[in-house]
Amino acid sequence: MIRPCPSLGLLDRVLRILFPGVLLLLLNGCSSVSYYSQLASGQWQLLRAREPVSSVIADPQRDQQLRMHLAQSQKARTFASQQLHLPDNQSYRLYADIGRPYVVWNVFVTPEFSLKPQNHCFPVAGCVAYRGYYSQGAARGEAALQRQKGMDVWIGGVEAYSTLGWFSDPIMNSMMGWGDERLATLIFHELAHQRFYVKDDTEFNESFATFVEQEGTRQWRAWRALPPDNGDQTRRRDQFTQLILDTRSRLEHLYTQPLPPEQMRQRKTAEFERLRGEYRQLRDSQWAGDTRYDAWINAPMNNARLLPFGLYDQWVPAFAALFKQTDGDWVRFYGAVEKLGGMPVDERKAALKTLASAKISAG
Repeated sequence: MIRPCPSLGLLDRVLRILFPGVLLLLLNGCSSVSYYSQLASGQWQLLRAREPVSSVIADPQRDQQLRMHLAQSQKARTFASQQLHLPDNQSYRLYADIGRPYVVWNVFVTPEFSLKPQNHCFPVAGCVAYRGYYSQGAARGEAALQRQKGMDVWIGGVEAYSTLGWFSDPIMNSMMGWGDERLATLIFHELAHQRFYVKDDTEFNESFATFVEQEGTRQWRAWRALPPDNGDQTRRRDQFTQLILDTRSRLEHLYTQPLPPEQMRQRKTAEFERLRGEYRQLRDSQWAGDTRYDAWINAPMNNARLLPFGLYDQWVPAFAALFKQTDGDWVRFYGAVEKLGGMPVDERKAALKTLASAKISAG
């Protein structure tokens, strides 16, 4: 039976995660205290908005489409725990209407001539390449301050995120525009973060969760006797991502050159125009007119917009090879992942490279 967590229990858990960080930041200046205060307030508002999915589904006064969508999500949620051996808890068995299209806005910042992000470290998640704001206005304010310093800035709206099991994460109204299968993949991905997470290694964490999402979705389709996805969308996404990664590599090389600022800006602009040209050629020659990435490619471009690409799938081939080595047994696979995650970072990356090479060689 699904039961909402008692409010006092929630408060205890909020204080457990946030209070030590706030105490630390009290020693580090008012701006840090203000930032963490909005994080605490935003997370608390989200927690208070939660209600059991079962209650929404059973309420005839609620929107019928919402109820049907949530009912399908719970089938995927049950599959995640029973078949993929992901955590069996309250996460994604709750629903929250937060009254806005995004739950948080992330601000990415880089120097004008560098792809090295401004990293920010947090008590639970470790260091990440952005700062999150529950208010779009606050995110825009931070972005404006960074632009005044001459930095490259990008704001990205986020429809969902994981608290890594510290709280029971809800399905949110910001996710309701997705189809049933995309919502299922999100559930698989975020529960994978709860299953295992390595502090300060974004590439490892996101690649692991992305593999669980992809393999989980394949098994979810098979379990429902649906034909395999033909892979067109995945191939196009991978091709688009590779264009971005190639551009990043060229920019990284460019920024090592001893050029005067104005010439560097011209060369930087030329690289972004090259990216747009290569994208249009790919779209028109291979994608049968699919324009899903047009809006992104035609928007103003800078270093910060390129940061998120590559984080989510760098080591997916390595985890695919590891899954094969463990004979597709999820429990053994998770055990092997935990062993990898416990290695020193240099050994871990070397092991992942070996796994990825084996996957590529095997085809």
